[in-house]
Amino acid sequence: MRVTTRRIASAGATMAIAVTGLLLGAGATPAFAATSCYASSCSGLNPANTTCASDARTIDTSVLGVELRYSPSCRAAWARRSAGMNGIGDTISIHSTGREVRSVYVPSNASGPFYTAMVNDANVQSYACDEEDNNGGRACSTQY
Repeated sequence: MRVTTRRIASAGATMAIAVTGLLLGAGATPAFAATSCYASSCSGLNPANTTCASDARTIDTSVLGVELRYSPSCRAAWARRSAGMNGIGDTISIHSTGREVRSVYVPSNASGPFYTAMVNDANVQSYACDEEDNNGGRACSTQY
């Protein structure tokens, strides 16, 4: 009878530990997350509405302050202007050598950040540009 009692008590403790672990882990963020899109399936999507922004890095910044952003897990790129709003309206854009272009207008009284939709960056190169309204100035990042 004691053996049975110990087994039941032991099984109950193991079950309690397992349930506690599940409950504690339910709200935890996994060390990695599956991408919500990849390469061409990212085209036209808002990076903030995907997992792509979580591992994104700034590859280059143009002299006018537009950044070329890239997500290695999504193989997607986009342009972002997060600082240095120039007080004149301008358009930021992302271009890929795969002939894909996405752009967004940044009004003169804007406060950032502003970013374009994403483009597929798998097996192509991308670059980000900023075109000023008043003088037609244009500056682009390097291609990556």
